Amino acid sequence: MTNIYQKLLDELKAGKPLVLATIVSTKGSSPQVPGVSALFSEDGLLSGTLGGGVLEARAQEKAIESLKNQSSCLSNFGLYADISSPEEAICGGEADILFDADPGNHEEVFYLLIESMKKRNPGVLRTSISRAGENRVRITRSWIGKDKIFGEITKKQGIPIEEEVKEAFTAGCPTLLPLRIEPEPKGLRQEADQEIFIYLEPMFPLSHLIIAGAGHVGQALAHLGTLLDFEVTVIDDRPEFANRERFPDVDHIIVEDIGQAISDLSKTSDSYFVIVTRGHSQDAEALRACIGSDVAYIGMIGSIRKIALMRKNFLDQGWATSSQFDRVHAPIGIDIQSKTVQEIAVSIAAELVLIRNALQGNDEES
Repeated sequence: MTNIYQKLLDELKAGKPLVLATIVSTKGSSPQVPGVSALFSEDGLLSGTLGGGVLEARAQEKAIESLKNQSSCLSNFGLYADISSPEEAICGGEADILFDADPGNHEEVFYLLIESMKKRNPGVLRTSISRAGENRVRITRSWIGKDKIFGEITKKQGIPIEEEVKEAFTAGCPTLLPLRIEPEPKGLRQEADQEIFIYLEPMFPLSHLIIAGAGHVGQALAHLGTLLDFEVTVIDDRPEFANRERFPDVDHIIVEDIGQAISDLSKTSDSYFVIVTRGHSQDAEALRACIGSDVAYIGMIGSIRKIALMRKNFLDQGWATSSQFDRVHAPIGIDIQSKTVQEIAVSIAAELVLIRNALQGNDEES
C-alpha cells in the first residue's frame, strides 16, 4: 500500500485535514485483508479502499466523526447481519479498523517509509495503539528498516518485540499484537490497566514494470500497471512519445537508446520487462539487454513467425541459450482473443499479475 502513503503526504502538503483508516485485523470473512488503508476527508473517501460496500460506508461515517472530534480510535465492525437485512453486511466476519485523526503528527515517519521504498529498501511500519480514554486511542509510529530489523534491538517502552518484528517481516503479513505492560522500575509513573496494541505492517517496494516502447500499447499498459501497483518505467528514444503528457501517472520516463537504457537499469528478481517497441530491430536490442538476467518476467509482443525467426537468430548468434529464450513470454499476454490496443494491454497486464501472484505465493510458502 505504498501509494496510499504517498497520497497521504501529498494531501498533508496541501494542508487538508484527513483521517487515515487501516484494517489492522480481521476474523472470518471480510471484504478486505489487514493492511489495506483509505484516506477520508470531511467530504468522504479521498483515496484507497476498505473493501467498498456496507463496511466502507460505516467506516466513512466513523472517519468523519473522528475528524470532527479530532480523536483517533480503534473500532470493531461486525459483518454478521442476516440475509434479510437490506443495509447491513452479511459476510460472516468482523474487522478492526484504526482511525488516525492526526496522521500529520507522523509525517516524518511516512516520509522515511516512502524514501525507503524509492531506494527499494523494505521494512516495517510499527504503530503503537494505546487507550487514551473511552473510544479514544493514542497513536505513535516508527519506521524500522530491514537493516535495523536484523541488526539493532527494536524496543520501545520496555516492551521486547524484536522477534515479532522479524516474524512479521519474514512472513510479509501485517500483525496486530495485544500487549500487557510489565511493571516499570520503581519511581516511574505508569497508568493502571493500560491497554496497548502493536500493529506491524511489513512494507516492500512495488514490483518494477519496465516497458520498452512508448507507443499505443505501451501507453495503455503503463496506465494499467500503475493501477495494479507496479512501479512503472517507460523507455523510448523518441521524446515526442515518451513524455509526461502521454504518461502522466508513471514513475519514471527514460528517453534514450532503448537497448542501452535497459542495459543500464538494475535488474532484480522483482523486475518485469515488457517489450513493445515500434519494430523488430528495437525489440531485439531490448531483449538482448535483459534476456540473460534473473528477472521475474520478460515478455515480447509479436507474431508466432516473428518470434520463431528472432529465436533462431538469437541462438545462432549466441546471444541466448534455448532455456533463456524459453523463459520469454512470446507472443506476450494471456490469450483473450485480443483485437484492440486496450485489449492487448489487458491481456499483458493479466499475465503480469498472474506471474507476480504466483511468485509472491511461492515466497510466502517458503
